[in-house]
Amino acid sequence: QVQLVESGGGLVQPGGSLRLSCTASGSISSIYAMGWYHQAPGKQRELVATITPARRTNYADSVKGRFTISRDNAKNTVYLQMNSLKLEDTAVYYCNAGIWLRDGARENYWGQGTQVTVSS
Repeated sequence: QVQLVESGGGLVQPGGSLRLSCTASGSISSIYAMGWYHQAPGKQRELVATITPARRTNYADSVKGRFTISRDNAKNTVYLQMNSLKLEDTAVYYCNAGIWLRDGARENYWGQGTQVTVSS
């Protein structure tokens, strides 16, 4: 029905930058909240940032001032610009979207995850 495909992860040195992208495709009527979460080894999945269709944003305290979430509603795509990366940002990053389907149902979807590794 719906797929979320992420890209942009990789290996970066401390202080570096990465930009993640996530595009939703399938039987989509509209998308309300979109967001990014991360999960470090041995830890629970945690919220990084969310954005509404009106582009109201919310960030975890740990990333405020360093990460920026944005979205392109026409492309069903959400982005996460990550600057001043720290060792503790290392995790698998997951895209999340709340989607109204064409059949009228409302579902929550996750991407497959993309690895971000911050290392010197």
